[in-house]
Amino acid sequence: MAVQCLAMITNMRCGDWRSTEQGRSRAHYGRPLKPATKMQNYTAVRTFFADLQELGVIPPRFDPYRSFTPPRSVKALIGSSPRVIADDVWAKLLWAGLNLTPEDFARKPNARPKGAIHTFYPMEMIRALTLVWLFAGLRGDEIRRLRVGCVRWQQDNASSVCFLDVPVTKTGTAFTKPVDRIVGQAINTWEKVRPLQSKLCDPKTGEMVDFLFLNRMRGVGPACLNAYLIPKLCRKAGVPQSDIRGRITSHRARSTIATQPFNAKEPMSLFGLQEWLGHRLPSSTQRYAKITPTKLMKSYSDAGYFGRNLRAIEVLIDQEKVRAGVGTEEAWKFYDLGHGYCTYDFFDQCPHRMACAKCSFYVPKESTAADLLEGKSNLLRMRQEIPLSDAELSAVDDRVSAIESLLSRLADIPTPAGPTPHELRKAPLVKIQAAD
Repeated sequence: MAVQCLAMITNMRCGDWRSTEQGRSRAHYGRPLKPATKMQNYTAVRTFFADLQELGVIPPRFDPYRSFTPPRSVKALIGSSPRVIADDVWAKLLWAGLNLTPEDFARKPNARPKGAIHTFYPMEMIRALTLVWLFAGLRGDEIRRLRVGCVRWQQDNASSVCFLDVPVTKTGTAFTKPVDRIVGQAINTWEKVRPLQSKLCDPKTGEMVDFLFLNRMRGVGPACLNAYLIPKLCRKAGVPQSDIRGRITSHRARSTIATQPFNAKEPMSLFGLQEWLGHRLPSSTQRYAKITPTKLMKSYSDAGYFGRNLRAIEVLIDQEKVRAGVGTEEAWKFYDLGHGYCTYDFFDQCPHRMACAKCSFYVPKESTAADLLEGKSNLLRMRQEIPLSDAELSAVDDRVSAIESLLSRLADIPTPAGPTPHELRKAPLVKIQAAD
């Protein structure tokens, strides 16, 4: 029955246990449940039977935590995936945030004269709020709870470094992080014109504090960033409010800002990024520290996997012999080995490529035959990519020791001419006569 219950929850669809007359919208009826919803149902059933056994309502005849274990296929679908904003879209949003004007946030009520610009929040406050969202990498709750005097400046040689004091966060205590100078300058500009207002209670700590983003005793609401600020920035930047990963929300800026320093030319370390984001555990930072496809492509190219397993070799083709027609024993294709030429047509399949021994197909470059070949004017020079085996790769990389090991393994393997290298060692050297 437990297995049947798990199967029923896994295959459940929206609206299976609800009357069609209930609910405001039926557009989602018939859709499969999301993995997170399935996990909630698994947990509810498991906890229900565990509580019944603990209270003595039913005897403990089975283990609910074992019998109602969620399928691994469903658990694999649940995981954090930071929805990073594309670089081109993020660059346009940065430009829009740095070039805000009162007309971008103008509100024209009917009671005011035609063309009058009216915004509830002062423009200095909007600029500071925008730049904090674009550059500080804070959660929406942390941005709304910033306090007056949160910016501190420290002189460092010839320049000043800006530090931002972040209040108690979602998972940790208050901390200080460095931010761009433009963020500190925007906050200082807003603090100069910010009117004096009473302190309000911080809902997380219970303290009476002066909130930074407060106007007419009204703070920035939870929906201000997503419903007010971000749509106007997208409209000014000329980008859609949604992309392939979903809507552009306040937390997506945090994901984007956290990913970019990790993929920079001189990236931040994982522990440095953890301190900057204010995470309590490194595992939380690892969710944001994703390698971008561009950097992954560069790393893959630098690794040289394709070039490591393929080596280009120069091939000389005697066009005169090709046009005249060659016999089965007459060479017309010559593979340049550096120290000589190989006339074996299937050189790319020969196991003795790295050690030609005294094969009859081998023509040393110091010989007269090689000099006559190089003196021809009708040669067609081409390049052919040859895949290398692991032993041959070692011979290329490790040189002498690997070549000796390769020679020992090929000692009893026949060459294209027939005899093995072991037999060729006993044979006398072949003297190549010069052609008349």
